[in-house]
Amino acid sequence: MLQKLSINNYAIIDKLEVIPAEGLNIVTGETGAGKSIILGALSLILGDRADTSVLINKDEKCIVEAVFDVTDYAAFRQALKNADLDDDKLCIIRREINTSGKSRAFVNDTPVRLNELNELTSYLVDLHQQFDHLALDSSHFQMDVLDAVAGNAELRKEYGTEYNKYSKLTKELNELKSKKADWQKEADYKQFLLDELQEVALKNDELEESDKQLKKLSNAEHIIQVLQDAIHNLDQGEQPLVGSIKRIAQQLDEVGTMMDGVGPLASRVNSVYIELKDIVAELEGASGGVSVDEEQLQLMQERLDAGYKLLKKHGVQTTAELLAIQEQLEEELKDSLDLDDTINKKEKEQADIYKKLNEVAATLSQKRQKQALVFAKEVNKLLALVGMPNALFTVEFEKQETPNVMGMDEIQFYFDANNSGRPLPIHKAASGGEMSRIMLCIKSLTAKAMHLPTLIFDEVDTGISGEAAKQVGILLKGLAGYHQVICITHQPQVAAKADTHMFVYKEADTSGSIKTRLRILSDEERVTAIAKMIGGEQPGDAAMQNAKELVTS
Repeated sequence: MLQKLSINNYAIIDKLEVIPAEGLNIVTGETGAGKSIILGALSLILGDRADTSVLINKDEKCIVEAVFDVTDYAAFRQALKNADLDDDKLCIIRREINTSGKSRAFVNDTPVRLNELNELTSYLVDLHQQFDHLALDSSHFQMDVLDAVAGNAELRKEYGTEYNKYSKLTKELNELKSKKADWQKEADYKQFLLDELQEVALKNDELEESDKQLKKLSNAEHIIQVLQDAIHNLDQGEQPLVGSIKRIAQQLDEVGTMMDGVGPLASRVNSVYIELKDIVAELEGASGGVSVDEEQLQLMQERLDAGYKLLKKHGVQTTAELLAIQEQLEEELKDSLDLDDTINKKEKEQADIYKKLNEVAATLSQKRQKQALVFAKEVNKLLALVGMPNALFTVEFEKQETPNVMGMDEIQFYFDANNSGRPLPIHKAASGGEMSRIMLCIKSLTAKAMHLPTLIFDEVDTGISGEAAKQVGILLKGLAGYHQVICITHQPQVAAKADTHMFVYKEADTSGSIKTRLRILSDEERVTAIAKMIGGEQPGDAAMQNAKELVTS
């Protein structure tokens, strides 16, 4: 609920406070007094673009501030949290236009962009001005209206739960299918790479070990010659080194019995002899392990060539890296099979949810179509009462093949102002004044069922008088029993229904400048103001009596 609207330095308003109450707040005043200017200032709070021409004092900035009580407004407070804004029982929205023309917006003292402000304030204020019919042009609003009067709240909730499941599953399926499609583009090539690796069938460290073995086999003759030369020189020549060392050890051992210090030397030389004998034995073993097998050499070379080709192809250096690539390809191919299974399972799950969704949607559609006839009939009755006896309002349905967030229906409000037999979508057929009255009739019928923000009607009664104006007043009064309503009017029949009557007027300040002022009228002042609306600036006794009757009726 709007608690207070403060306006400073805007057009012909130097400083003004509007403090509407609960129920029906009526705003009256002479043409040009500043009622529309107040609405213009309020539009800044709702996110409209700012214009520096509104600054009456070019040396000071314009400030418009609105305070809303949102204590029990869970949806709006959640919207504040979603926008990372402070959530409190009171919400303070402020617009500032500085002297350079730059505009800033604040929600609870936090700067926000205009599109954010517009989105947030749509929860708080519903402003109906001439030719402002965005809500009636909204398919979501039209569906919400029909569901409200049909009592479909629980069905809508059930449908919403199933639709969220369906949407989530559909998104997952699309992502899986996209992943599968991307994989299939490379599937044949990946399979070729895997077949190539599996055909070679490398073992751990095989290429590195084979490279060493190949070097050995390729140089077998040289290796054998070197080993045999070493054996010959150590143990088989005319003066073999092993034999010479043995003799030296024996001689030193003999001298050691005659001279101190030689015995240990003899032992050391003997150790050398034993080591050389072991070396000769190992050299003979190594020599026997080297053979030249041309067929084995050829096979090994071919295998190494195949391995090196794979290393180059995959841009890696080791057998381990090639085996890792093989394992990855095997895993990807396995994943693709698992992906098909997952897709099949989710498609079955989606089909089950769709069946349930379709059942709830069908029930919703039946209730909507049944209620649409009753709703249209009630709207037409009210339209006749508010001065449109020849108007025809209808609700048209179109079945949708694909479920959406509202169901499987597409609905459209149609309107024919003069019973011409050529109804059109309501936003194309109705004038600004007609649109406002249609909206009033619709919201009167849904007042109990729908949560609505503060409703502001700007001259909803334009072009009507007498009984029609009286009925507009009755509808506004009924609507105000459930929501805060602010209505600017020139009709005494409407003004008489006010819970709070605000009067807008012009007054010269101390400097002689004309400024807009606003005050709340007492009961006696209300009668006088309504009498002036009936009989002019100097109302007679009849006008005063008529005004009293209107106020008390």
